[in-house]
Amino acid sequence: MAKEICAMQNNTACTLRKGLGFMALTAAAVAGWLAFGASDALSATVGEKAPAFTAKTADGKDVSLSDFAGKVVVLEWHNKDCPFVVKHYESGNMQALQKEVTAKDVVWLTVNGSAEGKQGYETGEQALKTAAEDGAAATHILIDSDNVISKAYEAKTTPHMFVVDKEGTLVYAGAIDDRASFKQEDIPGAKNYVREAVNAVLEGKAVETASTKPYGCGVKYAD
Repeated sequence: MAKEICAMQNNTACTLRKGLGFMALTAAAVAGWLAFGASDALSATVGEKAPAFTAKTADGKDVSLSDFAGKVVVLEWHNKDCPFVVKHYESGNMQALQKEVTAKDVVWLTVNGSAEGKQGYETGEQALKTAAEDGAAATHILIDSDNVISKAYEAKTTPHMFVVDKEGTLVYAGAIDDRASFKQEDIPGAKNYVREAVNAVLEGKAVETASTKPYGCGVKYAD
């Protein structure tokens, strides 16, 4: 794409936060977001080992995927100003899912993948503040402003979700659910692919829907 969707910091649709609606979004803008999410194939391959990584957490610690061997891991790509992310946080949907699965000893890693200077970029301190304000319940927030993890997984959108099983195999990649919209009222009737994947793995079953096309704003990679 010649221009990143939501790349400008002063784009109203991208900077709407809590307490604001999204009626101002144009049909063309929404079509652009969804088209991005429906485009390229994933490089991280479902059924194979999840790409390894080491990253800094928002509180300055080093964390590697291998640290969580023997546990189910969820990765969530996050951009606080993306209306599709705001949908899931303003409604409390993402936080509820985080709390639900971490209560089952699942590790939840929120990946802040915006490069410095790009829309949605946060320092570790800023990311911790945002998480506290949102009531987020991730195990760790990873600062991926150098895009190392995002490139390894070829993360396309925010949110973009991945589930890794206890053996380190990628068992789900794609959208959080089957309602590719920024409207909160679409959440109650949505099929949550992440919940289904996590529960299947914990029950020793195959993941029924292992790959879907992610939707949302494009991940803000460095130029």
